[in-house]
Amino acid sequence: MYDIPAPMLAKAAASVPDPAKRPLLYEPKWDGFRGLIGWDGSTLEIGSRGAKPLTRYFPELVEQLPELLPGPCLLDGEIVVATGSAGAQRLDWEALSQRIHPAATRVAKLAVETPAMFVAFDLLAVGDEDLQQHPFRERRARLERMLHGARAPLHLTRTTEDPDLARRWLAEFEGAGLDGVVAKPLDEPYAPGKRALIKIKHVRTADVVALGYRVHKSGSGVGSLLVGLYGDDGVLRQVGGVAAWTDAMRKQLVDDLAPLVERDESGEAVVGEGERSRFTGAKDVSFVRLRPERVLEVRYDQLEGVRFRHTVQFERWRPDRDASSCTYDQLDTVAGYDLADVLA
Repeated sequence: MYDIPAPMLAKAAASVPDPAKRPLLYEPKWDGFRGLIGWDGSTLEIGSRGAKPLTRYFPELVEQLPELLPGPCLLDGEIVVATGSAGAQRLDWEALSQRIHPAATRVAKLAVETPAMFVAFDLLAVGDEDLQQHPFRERRARLERMLHGARAPLHLTRTTEDPDLARRWLAEFEGAGLDGVVAKPLDEPYAPGKRALIKIKHVRTADVVALGYRVHKSGSGVGSLLVGLYGDDGVLRQVGGVAAWTDAMRKQLVDDLAPLVERDESGEAVVGEGERSRFTGAKDVSFVRLRPERVLEVRYDQLEGVRFRHTVQFERWRPDRDASSCTYDQLDTVAGYDLADVLA
């Protein structure tokens, strides 16, 4: 079995970089689980970005990929799930996240109902030959030859050396559920665990209402600020959280938010129970409730259902905005784009 390395990572950039200083290859950024597929001819293993193997959660890939690969190899790519009807498919993060489940029966059921795909974008080994020290342009060329004619659920990501086309992908492919573009240096080796790639993601701003806060794990100051938006029915829904405050800001926020803290008849702060998911486990999700009066502007990349896909970033306070104006209507509407056209 292959010794699966830590995946090569990316650092963020505000725009698609120009290849003038060094040759770059651009790819769509797939919104899924990073996966390194190791197939030694008898056993297939799926490594992840973290220390937790993904093999048991995707039995359909374990069963089908060996039949589609020409021989033993080590691939780097993304595991994704698509939903929607023909001509209007898109990546579905929520359906993908459901696949991480402790019950084998549930995993088997979802493998049939929401089967996963593997989109390959790098080749790290072929047989006994380690390719990690070879430049990416060589690894990519060999990957293209290996996966020529590959069929679902195995796909080869598209690429371009044209930055203008990459910018078009950045705008268009979001409609299919992708979340940006990645630029990769063509002349560099694979760098496990290092942020040697460049990712360009969609960034937008929205005005949201402060709903409450969780105390920092140190026991002092605000750890995260929970925020919400009003739906068409007038209900204020929690849509995400703002974290990454400085030590000074954490402590200052406690004082700044004190006048908004909801209190019971005895004067004690009212504590709410936050939303749980399979990722929170037994983690304490309680929070100090705030009267929904204070508005802040945040940066976000995309909406998944009725919530922000990732933790959002604080931009500024908006004392000029009324909380009732913080609705979903202000969020960008993304034009649909069929996932099949991205995979083609």
